[in-house]
Amino acid sequence: MSKFETFDFNQAIPIISEDTEFFPLLSQQDEDDMRNAEIPESLSILSLRNTVLFPGVVIPITVGRDKSIKLVKDAYQGDKTIGVVAQKDMSMEDPTIDELYQVGTVAHIIKVLQMPDGNTTVILQGKQRFKLLEAVQTEPYLKANVEKYKEEKPKSTKEFKALIATLKEMALQIIQLSPNLPSEAGIAIKNIESPTFLINFISSNINVDLIQKQQLLELLNADEKARLLLELLTSEIQILELKNQIQNKVRIDLDKQQRDYFLNQQLKTIQEELGGNTPDLEIIELKKRASKKKWNEVVAKHFDKEIEKLARINPAAADYSVQINYLELLLDLPWNEFTKDNFDLNRAQKVLDKDHYGLDKVKQRIIEYLAVLKLKNNMKAPILCLVGPPGVGKTSLGKSIAKALGRKYTRMALGGVRDEAEIRGHRKTYIGAMPGRIIQSLKKAGAANPVFVLDEIDKMSADFKGDPSSALLEVLDPEQNTSFYDHYVEMEYDLSKVMFIATANSLNNIQPALLDRMEIIEVNGYTIEEKIEIAKKHLIPKQREAHGLTAKDISLKSKIIEKIIEEYTRESGVRGLEKKIGSTVRGIATRIVMEKEYNVNINDKDLVEILGAPIFDKDSYENNEVAGVVTGLAWTSVGGDILFIESSLSPGKGKMSLTGNLGDVMKESASIAMAYLRSHAEEFDIDYRVFDHWDVHIHVPAGATPKDGPSAGVTMLTALTSLFTQRKVKENLAMTGEITLRGKVLPVGGIKEKILAAKRANIKEIILCKSNQKDIEEIKESYIKDMKFHYVTEMADVIALGLLDKKVKHAKDLTKGLEPKK
Repeated sequence: MSKFETFDFNQAIPIISEDTEFFPLLSQQDEDDMRNAEIPESLSILSLRNTVLFPGVVIPITVGRDKSIKLVKDAYQGDKTIGVVAQKDMSMEDPTIDELYQVGTVAHIIKVLQMPDGNTTVILQGKQRFKLLEAVQTEPYLKANVEKYKEEKPKSTKEFKALIATLKEMALQIIQLSPNLPSEAGIAIKNIESPTFLINFISSNINVDLIQKQQLLELLNADEKARLLLELLTSEIQILELKNQIQNKVRIDLDKQQRDYFLNQQLKTIQEELGGNTPDLEIIELKKRASKKKWNEVVAKHFDKEIEKLARINPAAADYSVQINYLELLLDLPWNEFTKDNFDLNRAQKVLDKDHYGLDKVKQRIIEYLAVLKLKNNMKAPILCLVGPPGVGKTSLGKSIAKALGRKYTRMALGGVRDEAEIRGHRKTYIGAMPGRIIQSLKKAGAANPVFVLDEIDKMSADFKGDPSSALLEVLDPEQNTSFYDHYVEMEYDLSKVMFIATANSLNNIQPALLDRMEIIEVNGYTIEEKIEIAKKHLIPKQREAHGLTAKDISLKSKIIEKIIEEYTRESGVRGLEKKIGSTVRGIATRIVMEKEYNVNINDKDLVEILGAPIFDKDSYENNEVAGVVTGLAWTSVGGDILFIESSLSPGKGKMSLTGNLGDVMKESASIAMAYLRSHAEEFDIDYRVFDHWDVHIHVPAGATPKDGPSAGVTMLTALTSLFTQRKVKENLAMTGEITLRGKVLPVGGIKEKILAAKRANIKEIILCKSNQKDIEEIKESYIKDMKFHYVTEMADVIALGLLDKKVKHAKDLTKGLEPKK
């Protein structure tokens, strides 16, 4: 096997010009002698990778393999004659005879040179063609039987002579078009007299594939060979001319740019001397960028008008930089520049499932949006509002949606925003004017259809500068946001392709008109089982990586995670859980650095050492030995919670006291409950006279925390009924709902959060309004396993379900001291 560089005129000319003993320019007599000479019956075969040796042509090759070097040395010491054949597959290291072309060239070894780099270079001259028959030997190198490959002598016709003359002219033209070829190559071409050698010489050096060179070698008819060579030379000339045209065009364009630059500099200097304006290179650059934008005709005209205004402003003026900033903003905004949506719904589902555990309702809505968009391919983006307590993944869900859709992601925090200009921007007439944060975020995203998260939309406020929530009405209205107007941009911008996702903890503080424009999706809290899975899949790996630990350093089993959830956190989300896991991981990291012994599998004792004693105690929820104590369910901004209503009696004149930092709604619920109980005393077997001889005190623990809402009506009435009848309340029972003076039970909100809070408190039975049954049906069955629900419409049903007939220990006789009824 041999390896060598592609041979061309540059290699041929030194041999032609410097070493005349090689006789590369054959005469007609030399050619006839070679054609008629006999060849041996067998030849040592040297295979070439990517070139073909033609009769009469001299080429240098570099041999690399041991077989090839031995073949060359043996032949050079003998008759200096070998067979040279091209191989079909250049990647073959040791080809067999079947992997070689069947026609090759008998070669005479002129010289063998040892190069300074250690390689062996061989100078070969082709003699005549032969055809391979069969292999005689394969070791130490290939040797094969061969036969002479008959060649027709060219006919000296006018047409053939014209072909040869044309070939010579085209070869000289190629040399002229190629600046890297020396002028000696043209001299060599002109001095060749033999038509056959001329064809072989050009065929050897033309820049074509090996297959085409082999085709030239195998052709018997000289006329056919000349015509094929003419086609190849024509193609080569066309390619070279095209290359030269491109190079000349680039050179001319570059020269024009340099000329324009110098002329502009001179014009600038002249105008400065005259006191006029200077056409800045920045204007040229802005126009160049504008030519690549996809904006419509209206925006294009506006831009041209503004850039003309810039040209009239003196660069030293303060307005110049203001105008430059404005034009650059127009260029930076993604006008009609969209990213392509990924409509692979299965992939989108996998991305959402991987990033967030649970939240099935939200995921289903996103998949629905993708499906409709794929079918219609022209749908206004929905305005989704994710409502739920902190730490449930509302904001991070926006990133997952962007990843699933293949869109850009941007986020704008609205907490504390109270200036309308934050949304709509400032007018350019003001000093320090800036575009609104909507436009700024789109500029940052770099696309006109990103997933845009409006974080904490319920935390906006208003002052004398305006109401930002009112400014958002246009942004979040699919019918109006096709022409959103920013005061700074002064142009209508299309927001209809932006997928806005708002997040909020509560809907109470959102303006009703704004709320009406959004599709509300509740993102409720997680069950203990869900929190365990989230901790395993997301929180623990995240905290391990953040603190430089690996899975081998710390292991938290499901039981330990459940203990952290129940005894160290009380929340709907997982933010507090992540903090406790982070504290645990830091405790282990400290032990590793201090080289202390510790358990890789954290147990209860290790957990107490790291996190301290448990913060929350579930036992306090199970005490029902005292009359008048009822467990209620409440909704807060951080999720659901259980709420205790405590009541007690003391001798008096029927006065009712309320404590526990209660709001007006809860105070009214207590008044309604007392009024209902007094009017229906006989139904509950209560002597109506006791109301005038006992004072009632209702208290809701944790007095430092403000409490209000319509969920405690049934709880108040149950507590008072339990108090005046001295009947026990059922164990592990909680209730929620509002009441009327007629004794009707009304539905309330936040059912899922309340149910999850009850489950965390180990409550088994829930009493709620029948109208809230639909809310229970939307909760996963696995969440409410082992829980029993009672749906009621009347307060009498609540009392019947909530109170036992058995009285509490040490029950008071409320009628003691009263005269018997007449």
